[in-house]
Amino acid sequence: MTFRPGAPQRTISFGGSGPPARDVIAMLLIVGVTYSLAAFTSAVDVLRLTPMAWRGGWLWQIVTYPWIGAGRPSIWILLELLILYWFANDVFWALRRRRFWNLFLWATAGAAVAATLVDVALTLAGLGVGSSFVLMQGQRMLILVAIAAFATLRSEATILLFFVLPVKARWFLWIEIAIGFVGFLGTKDLPGFVGICSAVGLSVLLLRPGRGRGLLREARLRSERWWIERKLGRMRKKSGLRVVRGDDDEDSVRRGPWVH
Repeated sequence: MTFRPGAPQRTISFGGSGPPARDVIAMLLIVGVTYSLAAFTSAVDVLRLTPMAWRGGWLWQIVTYPWIGAGRPSIWILLELLILYWFANDVFWALRRRRFWNLFLWATAGAAVAATLVDVALTLAGLGVGSSFVLMQGQRMLILVAIAAFATLRSEATILLFFVLPVKARWFLWIEIAIGFVGFLGTKDLPGFVGICSAVGLSVLLLRPGRGRGLLREARLRSERWWIERKLGRMRKKSGLRVVRGDDDEDSVRRGPWVH
């Protein structure tokens, strides 16, 4: 797969924004080592995201789960690590070390919190699913965040999917959600699907702080308006005053003949 960030005639390979970043190599090694350990011992399972994160107070799982390689032993892990490198290396050189790690830590932890809250709600409602969080384990979440970050930072880049199909990078945000929904249909893992959507959304907000601040400001203004309206309503009830609406303007007060 390749992408073309600028002129149509220029094609650059993934990972071509800079040399292999040591941070990305460390990420691949962590996933590779934990993936290998999982084939010999189940001790690493306590680091995966499970309902024990809220049932047993194993809160560390919210942070550790994306770094524990997931899946049965298969040659496909090499392809997954290659895809992770392709996207993560470009994202690293675009963000540099501090923003890079902040992105992955906050996006994956936020997704885990959202998924856990859904699992709690389903359990309390008696609608618990059989397999929670199976869609959002290990390197899959790292790949998800890396692709979402790439699609946000290089939204106008053209990716040659399967080396043939040209797709704008920004569409990969929706492609990830669509793939997650198909996985949800097969696993019934609603918490995992919510976690996928949350990771994509948080990646966009973290890389577009202006949009995130705008959403927070709008939410704050709406809450303040709601509080003021309720406060005025209580004051009107206590004072016994009654507001009479005008015929032409719903927000105006009908004026008496003494008002000029």
